[in-house]
Amino acid sequence: MVTAVALPVIAVIALARVGGSIGLLTGPLGRRAGLLLAIVCYLALGPLFATPRTANVSFALGIAPFTGDGALPQFIYSLLFFTLAMVISLYPGRLLDNVGHILAPLKILALAALGIAALVWPAGAPIPASGSYQNAAFSTGFVQGYLTMDTLSALMFGSIIVTAARSRGVDDPGLLMRYTLWASLIAGIGLTLVYICMFKLGAGSGGLVAERQDGAAILHAYVQHTFGEGGSLFMAILMFIACLVTAVGMTCACADFFSRHVPLSYRTLVAILAAFAMLVSNLGLATLIRVSIPVLTAIYPPCIALVLLSFSQSRWRSANRVFAPVIATSLLFGLADGIRASSFGGLLPAGFERLPLADQGLVWLLPTLLALLLAAIYDRLRAPRRDKVPT
Repeated sequence: MVTAVALPVIAVIALARVGGSIGLLTGPLGRRAGLLLAIVCYLALGPLFATPRTANVSFALGIAPFTGDGALPQFIYSLLFFTLAMVISLYPGRLLDNVGHILAPLKILALAALGIAALVWPAGAPIPASGSYQNAAFSTGFVQGYLTMDTLSALMFGSIIVTAARSRGVDDPGLLMRYTLWASLIAGIGLTLVYICMFKLGAGSGGLVAERQDGAAILHAYVQHTFGEGGSLFMAILMFIACLVTAVGMTCACADFFSRHVPLSYRTLVAILAAFAMLVSNLGLATLIRVSIPVLTAIYPPCIALVLLSFSQSRWRSANRVFAPVIATSLLFGLADGIRASSFGGLLPAGFERLPLADQGLVWLLPTLLALLLAAIYDRLRAPRRDKVPT
């Protein structure tokens, strides 16, 4: 709930405060460092991990029960899926009409039906916690929340919300801030309700599958158990709509961002990003998750630090003096956590595991707070300096 709901809402609000641009949010880091961080986030959320995973998840949960999970059915599905996502993304001016008026309401209705069913018709008694959830439930859930990529998505979708409001003639900064705030709060409440229902569904449905099955298997088993023969069709429709909406949003955001930094048009980038995501999706869901875990573990800490620090920007004599060391520290120790989560964990020094919170995947937290304290003291001791803000 912290990394998949609260932080995304805060990130959208932070973006709205600076006009919806991630470039302005990263301004205190300097132009090059800020641009590099933005590029990494957009690549991770776009063609490398999140966008391809939308096709993988919707295929595994909705289509594979009918066709099997072979390479050919997955390729055909991913081709059709990303072709449709590309066509919708080619017309950003109609995004609010296509997604907001048609796809999003269908997605909300389908999720509401599943959530109500999970609360009203549980499939069994709650199962006991297992693994690291027995002794470190909060930190495990906190780090697992990285995998939703919701905070990184918020850094991208914040500009989408502002663009959608401006397309309706809202240009006043105060009104933009108000509408963005309402949009983020509505999204946060919706995400909270979805996750609560999924918590309830998972806790009461684990007995439907064999041990060590993932959440996708539990979800599919519950739908089959509750809705009978029509369960697979319901799941296919729900996953297709939900994942298509996400893929469209990510493709639009990435194309809009990179069109401002490379000599390619928005439409050309939409086609390139959709084609690349389609190819990556055919690596399979398990491979994508395995590769994405270390990367997300590494880049999430500096993104969290950036979002939270943005609310204090006006309080420093020089925001550069504070932002740069804090973000650098969170990135350094985030990279260490990422290496630990990968197959290269043996490369870390022997004493790494003895660092505070290392066993919980949060080794970056205390060093980042220490860097913030030292940078704040240094900032107060030095004379005021006018920061350079990128134009």
